[in-house]
Amino acid sequence: MSHDEDVAAGKRKLVYMANQIARFFASMPREEQVEGVARHINDFWEPRMRRHFFEIVEAGGEGLSPLVMEAASHIRRPPPPEPLPAAAQAQ
Repeated sequence: MSHDEDVAAGKRKLVYMANQIARFFASMPREEQVEGVARHINDFWEPRMRRHFFEIVEAGGEGLSPLVMEAASHIRRPPPPEPLPAAAQAQ
């Protein structure tokens, strides 16, 4: 599998996971749905996962449920990744 295929598969998995979370919270009262999805992602997804999540959202959110898209504005945006030291980039 190529690197691009790995990245695409990882993004599909994040979409699947986010939609699973939304399906769980969809059974709750409306005011708890958006906050519940956002809280779960904020509490349990590491910054790298949230960075990829926002890449998906910013590209149009293909595959994400409307509830996930609505919750996106309540999800903490992680800082950009730290750049690699020059020695690591040369390898």
